[in-house]
Amino acid sequence: MIQGFLIPLAYLIGSISSAIIVCRLMNLPDPREQGSGNPGATNVMRIGGKKAAAITFLGDFLKGLLPVLIAKMLGAPSILLALTGLAAFIGHLYPVFFDFKGGKGVATSAGVLLGFDVFVGAAFGLTWFVIYKISKISSVAALVASGFSPIYTWLLTDDISLTLFTLIIAGLLLWRHESNIRRLLAKEEH
Repeated sequence: MIQGFLIPLAYLIGSISSAIIVCRLMNLPDPREQGSGNPGATNVMRIGGKKAAAITFLGDFLKGLLPVLIAKMLGAPSILLALTGLAAFIGHLYPVFFDFKGGKGVATSAGVLLGFDVFVGAAFGLTWFVIYKISKISSVAALVASGFSPIYTWLLTDDISLTLFTLIIAGLLLWRHESNIRRLLAKEEH
């Protein structure tokens, strides 16, 4: 019975916008109206610095991780675990509390992947870090790490449900980075 609440609970947790809350608490401008207009850690760093960005990243990461861990603790089957992670991720992209206008989902997807499997989460994080060090562009690192995440999930878990939902998350994340991809192709991405 309680497992039936996991998906809506995950969506509601995902709908909490760390960027907006952090900016309000730190008397910073609304991230939806400054910089790139994206309520995520990278934009918060542009308008508020590293401390605000780190807090935002942690909040977004935890809202992906915690619902998946709760589902695991309740003994949810793999498909419910995958749906819970997807619901938290979609909550971040389309938050009910903020007019369905959310972030791009990199930190939240990292939390979901770590919740699915510690090695999948570590592979995602390591890929992001290496690509960022090489390119110095956060969106490139996010796109590459997300592109590889379904492969990591399949190889490290051999779980078709988790792999399928990781593929959906990666696809949505790539779609949300459409403007970044256009800027990258035009060599205009910061």
